[in-house]
Amino acid sequence: MLSQNPDRRETFSEAVATVLAGLDEGEVLSYGEVAEEAGFPGGARAVGQFLKRNHGYPWWRIVTANGRLTPGNEVTQAQLLRKEGVHVQDGHVVNMR
Repeated sequence: MLSQNPDRRETFSEAVATVLAGLDEGEVLSYGEVAEEAGFPGGARAVGQFLKRNHGYPWWRIVTANGRLTPGNEVTQAQLLRKEGVHVQDGHVVNMR
């Protein structure tokens, strides 16, 4: 499991939480982009696990690498993203970021 980023001296969870908390309304990232910005490239799946365990973060702003909405939460995620002005079509975000 990813635990420490030697450059930033933050745990994976702290670094991901910082990235997620910094997202603006209408800003959409992939799981991999969150991991990369947190300093943990290759940690996309771990970002998904973080979001499953930690509530209170804007999970709806995180999608797969190709812009696909989160399986099982597509309807709610699409509604939340559209409220923020994000264009969602056929279960995908059309223009990320």
